Amino acid sequence: MEAKVNGQIDLKEVLNWRYTTKEFDPTKKISKEDEDNIKALLQMSASSINSQPWHFIIASTDEGKQRLAKGTEGFFNFNKPKVLDASHVVLFCSKTDIDDDYLQHVTDIEDADGRFAKEEFKTQNFGAKQLFTNIHRFDLKDAQHWMEKQVYLNIGNFLLGVAALGIDAVPMEGIDVKALDEEFGLREKGYTSLVMVGLGYRSANDFNAGLPKSRLPKTEIFTEI
Repeated sequence: MEAKVNGQIDLKEVLNWRYTTKEFDPTKKISKEDEDNIKALLQMSASSINSQPWHFIIASTDEGKQRLAKGTEGFFNFNKPKVLDASHVVLFCSKTDIDDDYLQHVTDIEDADGRFAKEEFKTQNFGAKQLFTNIHRFDLKDAQHWMEKQVYLNIGNFLLGVAALGIDAVPMEGIDVKALDEEFGLREKGYTSLVMVGLGYRSANDFNAGLPKSRLPKTEIFTEI
């Protein structure tokens, strides 16, 4: 993939190159440099009030991928080869609770990173975090769904980012979240599994690689005012 024009990333080229990979080449592995870039994509994603209500399990070893593949047993067995043949697999997990202690933890890290010129700015920021979080906890009563939305923001950012690196990916919602939560003791740690993303390089036999892209027409999805 040639994703640059005049030294700039050709975003449309990246978007058209990216697709949902159905079959990986198990002999091709992601480099250490790109592994670091993958972690940066996960860490630096945007989230509402910088809440970052996520945790990631990254498997690159055969043993690690076998553990993640426990979430593809039974009904979800069709996803097992995508886990085992991928170079890396990321399990996206969401927090199950968001309280003042966690918000204070995030705010303290922001403070250590130099985001507040004055102590009063830190206090105001923490109050804003409480305000918006409590809207979801008590008024809308959708705090869990709200946190999962932040994880999905991360996933969207992640899929585009790895494509820009020339890495293929497949997001998998077809997983046994209970099995994965139990395998990694996630619920005891305050998390639950949400989506797995397999990463690597497409197999020459992947039927989906050669199919044309299909999206709703611009006239249907855009209103320009």
